[in-house]
Amino acid sequence: MNADQVPWLSERQMIEVDRIMIDDLNIGLIQMMENAGRHLARVAVDVYQPSAVLVMAGTGGNGGGGLVAARNLANWLGSQSVEVQLTREPAEDSVPGRQLDILRRMDVSCRTDATKPDGFDNSGRQGNSNQTVVIDAVIGYSLRGAPTGKAESMIAWMNATKMPVLALDTPSGLNVTDGSVPGVAVNADATVTLAAPKVGLRSSSLVGRLFMADISVPPTVYPQLGAAEHPGFARGPILQVNRR
Repeated sequence: MNADQVPWLSERQMIEVDRIMIDDLNIGLIQMMENAGRHLARVAVDVYQPSAVLVMAGTGGNGGGGLVAARNLANWLGSQSVEVQLTREPAEDSVPGRQLDILRRMDVSCRTDATKPDGFDNSGRQGNSNQTVVIDAVIGYSLRGAPTGKAESMIAWMNATKMPVLALDTPSGLNVTDGSVPGVAVNADATVTLAAPKVGLRSSSLVGRLFMADISVPPTVYPQLGAAEHPGFARGPILQVNRR
């Protein structure tokens, strides 16, 4: 669909979407995270047909969505074909922490002690395998200044690799409201944005192909934010948005 057929949200509006979902509609974070991760995994498989997947994940909701994608991809491709690199361990009792525990029970490699994934070179190949895709789930819409530390190093590694990078919701390091880049930011091959695209993605060269995924936000929520009408997902749970 064309860009003018969907609402474009600021960070503040997306925060309010999440609040309405959780507080008013009793649709929890874990439900939204499951939808986000499953659709992200579906795009990874349908667009790239990878033989292996690397998931770069932070500790917040965006990282949790990446962990859900890793679980689905491990089911589809095999647990040995998926590797997760984390900025640090999420709290055990958090939703991302629970997702990480599931992955480890499934024998998916999940590490916090390295920036460059083991067994992968910058050509995007693992051994003699075919294409590998990298999933960027480091920082979501709640960017606070320039990325630092492990997040900064992971973003730099993703930009140096020749593997295609698929970003969740927004390329890490991009301000979703004004499109600014206060430090390093991922230069994505494609982005799967959640519920509705964010204003800062509309003209950014870092976004690549833009997909919009359903996380079960009712279309009636958007008028409450002063946003344009949402077309909904009757045509399918994942839609491509033409930004031009």
